[in-house]
Amino acid sequence: MIFHKHKLFSYTIVIALSAVTFACGGTQEKTVSESEPEQMKDRIELIQDETAKRVDVLIDGKLFTSYIYPDSLEKPVLYPINTANGNAITRGWPITPRPGERVDHPHHLGLWFNYGDVNGLDFWNNSSDIKDKTKYGHIAHKSIKSMKSGNEEGVLEVSMDWMNNKGEVLLTENTSFIFRGKDDRRSIDRIAILTAPNGEVKLTDNKEGMLGLRTARQLEHPSDKPEIFTDASGKATDVPTMNNEGITGMYLSSEGVEGHDVWGTRGDWVSLTGKINNENISVAILDFPSNPGYPTYWHARGYGLFAANPLGQKSLSDGKDELNFKLEKGESATFKYRVIVYSNESIFDGQVNQDYIEWAK
Repeated sequence: MIFHKHKLFSYTIVIALSAVTFACGGTQEKTVSESEPEQMKDRIELIQDETAKRVDVLIDGKLFTSYIYPDSLEKPVLYPINTANGNAITRGWPITPRPGERVDHPHHLGLWFNYGDVNGLDFWNNSSDIKDKTKYGHIAHKSIKSMKSGNEEGVLEVSMDWMNNKGEVLLTENTSFIFRGKDDRRSIDRIAILTAPNGEVKLTDNKEGMLGLRTARQLEHPSDKPEIFTDASGKATDVPTMNNEGITGMYLSSEGVEGHDVWGTRGDWVSLTGKINNENISVAILDFPSNPGYPTYWHARGYGLFAANPLGQKSLSDGKDELNFKLEKGESATFKYRVIVYSNESIFDGQVNQDYIEWAK
């Protein structure tokens, strides 16, 4: 519960003024409503629209992001995600396509959290394009447990079910989103607790996972050749060469690895730097030391997929590492990540590393 100190201050003034007026023989009365300043809104405001199945997150009156959970999606996501100056760092397609965008991988939307092999089911690649759902799983929004606005942060707590195509629950997810924003910086903490309520759940090493962000076209690497990417089931997706005008993205990892070479490496964090509408932008994803599979492998592609995958070690290490993570019945695991959106500030002075040290505490 947020306690507004200015109310107490205002009441004290009213009482004090009343006493002075009475002592001076004055007859005019002051009411609380006349003396009290207007109720100030919280800087970080969460607003639910149950009909649209969304919760909007406003910072200083401007949309930062929305938690959306319509039935048409195979998982809830944060979409869009905007900088402090209102530029979207997320791709618009397939919900609100923009000119010049890629139209590959329809399951890449906003910021999401799922995995490519959960008891043999593919949660990662599922989308409305998949007609036969037999080998796919989906994540259903269950409830909003709490929602709190504030001046320093806004907090949204939700529950979800990871289910097979028969509606049987494999995993329950209880997630807290913590939204912060000040000056030209915005951040999201995503803290997910996965529990296996009905039996053992195996999350076998798989390339497709786990915390994913699909970026706006401007934050992609300039594309110098067409490529074909194949998912774990063998389905191939063409990613063609496109016009590179205004395409400025560049990855950098905590280990000093840059560009395309970030893919398949481990690190505490990775940043993606570029420019949108003359705004210098850096987006960083930070791992957490207690996470399973720490330090995470990075499933980061130049065409706009920016993902941390702590569980796909065999696939991402070319067989050097192997995890095959699993949860026994009733067992839980916690995954904590921070996403920071920097605007108009350089991160090459070690800013992300400083922020990571603070986060990792």
